[in-house]
Amino acid sequence: MAKVVKLGAKKETQGAENSNNELVYCSFCHRPNTQVLKMVQGPGVNICSECAMIAVQYLILNDRMPSAEAQQILDAFWGKAKK
Repeated sequence: MAKVVKLGAKKETQGAENSNNELVYCSFCHRPNTQVLKMVQGPGVNICSECAMIAVQYLILNDRMPSAEAQQILDAFWGKAKK
């Protein structure tokens, strides 16, 4: 499974790693894609799996997101969406 996932990419290219193997840095912790489990690229911003987990945990702990919804986000992020 690709380490860099591009949001908004066409289906045939979604999840493909950069063709020239360039480094992609997290916009929050500034670690490159070579040092994290996964990296999600959005329009003008990137977030690594570790920063995404911290953000979800923050939302859960501050009662801003129900735990069932948080689990759906985690499942989607890790590719375990229920069919």
